[in-house]
Order: sequence, then C-alpha cells, then structure tokens
Amino acid sequence: MLEVSFISELSFPLKQYNLLKLMILDKLSLLNYKNFESQTFEFDPKINCFVGLNGVGKTNVLDAIYHLSFGKSYFNPITLQNIKHGTEFFVIEGHYQKENETEKIVVSAKKGQKKMIKRNSKAYEKFSDHIGFLPLVIISPSDRDLIIEGSDTRRKFMDGVIAQGDPKYLQSLIAYNKVLTQRNSLLKYFAVNQTYNQDTLDIYNQQLHSYGSVLFEKRSAFLDQFQPIFQARHRSISNGNETVDLIYQSQLFEDELLPLLEANKAKDRITQYTNFGIHKDDLVFEIEGHPIKKFGSQGQQKSFLIALKLAQFDFMKARSNVNPILLLDDIFDKLDEERVAQIITLVDNENFGQLFISDTHAERTENVIKKVHQSYKMFPL
Repeated sequence: MLEVSFISELSFPLKQYNLLKLMILDKLSLLNYKNFESQTFEFDPKINCFVGLNGVGKTNVLDAIYHLSFGKSYFNPITLQNIKHGTEFFVIEGHYQKENETEKIVVSAKKGQKKMIKRNSKAYEKFSDHIGFLPLVIISPSDRDLIIEGSDTRRKFMDGVIAQGDPKYLQSLIAYNKVLTQRNSLLKYFAVNQTYNQDTLDIYNQQLHSYGSVLFEKRSAFLDQFQPIFQARHRSISNGNETVDLIYQSQLFEDELLPLLEANKAKDRITQYTNFGIHKDDLVFEIEGHPIKKFGSQGQQKSFLIALKLAQFDFMKARSNVNPILLLDDIFDKLDEERVAQIITLVDNENFGQLFISDTHAERTENVIKKVHQSYKMFPL
C-alpha cells in the first residue's frame, strides 16, 4: 500500500515501476583508502553485510561506495585525510552493471595533485557531471546532525536530494555559491580599503538574484512533492500515531532577492557579508507542530530521520527510474532489532535494489537478514 500511495501522490504512473533500470555494484577495489592497504570485494546483487569489531573498517567500505557516487567522503570531505597513513595516494574502483552495460568508476587522489573521477577510463572535466549517475542513499548514526546542527546541514541534505536528479539545479547552485563568495570578498575589500562601488555590487546582486530565484523555485517545488512521501514513510514507521512536517523557510518568501539585497546593502557593508539569499534557507523539522530538536524523544528523532532517508530513496527512484544503492551504516547502534528488520524487509520487494549493511555482531545481522527472502553475502572484517 505504501508504494502505491507515494506514487499516486507524485502523479507517477504505476507501470513506471515495472520499467526500473538495473544498477548493481558487482565489485569494489580499494588501494590505500583509509585503513585498507589493498582489498577487493565481490558483491551479491541484493544484500551485503560487513561485520566486525569497531575500528576494522566496516564504515570505510560503505564510505568508499559513497565516494564512487559523489566523488567525496560522506564522513570526512578532506581528501588528504582519506589517504592511508604513510602512503601518497588512494584509489577506489567500482564495477557496476547499469542498464545492461558495464560501468567502471575510479576515484583517485594523490598528495599535491587534484582528485580525479574517471568513468570507463575517461576523466570527468567537472565532478558535478558525475552526480546523479549512480543514485545512492545512506542512513547513518551521523544523520542526527540533520537535527542538532545548523541550517547549513539541512540545506546540504535538500540540495543533495534535488541535485542527484536535476543537473541544472546543481549547476545553478555551484554558480550561486561562486558569486556569493565573490560578493562577500568585494564587501570585505570595500571595508579594508574604505571604498565603495555600487555598479560592481549591482552586477553581483543581479547574478545572485538570477541564480537564487531558480534555486528557490526548485526547492519550493521539491518540498511540495517530497513532503507527502516523507509523511507516508513516517506513518508506516510510527503506525500513524504522530504528525510530522518539513517546513521550508526562506527570506525569498518575503520578497524577491534583488530588492532584498538593495534594501540591506548598508547592513551587508557593516557585516562584510551577504545577509540575504537562499544561502540562509532552512528546512525545519517538526513533530506535532513543534521543533523535533527540542520536543522529540530520541526514539521519535530516529523514526523521523529514517522516514526522511527512505523518502529520499523513494523520491530519487521515482525521478531517475533507477533503484538507488542503499547504505545502512552501523544500523543497530541507534535502532532496535525490530526496527532494523522493518527496514531490511524493504528489500524483499522487487522495487528495492542493492543493500549494504555494517554491524558489529555477525550473528545478529544474519538473523535479521534471514527473515527476508533475498540472497546475501557476509563479509567478516
């Protein structure tokens, strides 16, 4: 029923899910990546479990898979810190089956050189061209940052979901952030040199307005579509006992960006920073009409985040017509066994694709996995 409900709310035809494109990670090779000197894994097309004590590298394997989709680490975006201690470079290589074609993706980094992403031996000119090619969703204990950290974390989540299915959005976001950096530098230059040039500022204002308006419209449209999917997922997890909402907050609901920038230029000159724009947007998480950060129990926060990430999965699948890879990092750390089992049973449905799990207890993981009717592999580390 859940699959039908969210498809209807998105106005996607049911037959679309009979045409899902295949995407499977067959093989992963690591060289000097984090704690791995040299390691190769060959995966099951459905469920793969990495088990072992803390510190053996379970999460690092999942992060390498994430790296292949996004060109960066989920847990540590500083490239040099992902190179194994005592070495000069790392290489991550993944072999995928996608739409009956073999795809080889290689991410490599060497000290003193730029990171590279190659698809079938051809390097990308822009990393952004790769985003969305290998759809992926990760659920991790660190997701709690979405609740406890500032608006920047939630904006990145929203941007990440939209960008995987909308290359133009990603290009507009990159362009906006570049202009924002330039405008902030100009404001600092004005202050340091005790000068001012309205014409130059007007150029940046117009560019921010142009890119920001596109991003604002796309974020608004995204929330309109994403909200019912998220609420449907949350109802299934909480048995419909609670009301949850995602509230998009933006200064652009007050006015268009250009007049906001013009009206607040005096403040910007004082602070040497751009105080208005979509870089100040937030996504407020509410339960029963109150911020979940303050009023949600630990269990309610867990359910909220899982629903959020599974809604991300649903949304991306509907947009790309591909089953995203799903990574469940240290899943038992924050969830009880029943809730974990509930998530894993999702792969019992043909509408879910490949699943990667990390856990400290092999027996516990295998007991849950055996409850579903899919093939699996265990990888002791």
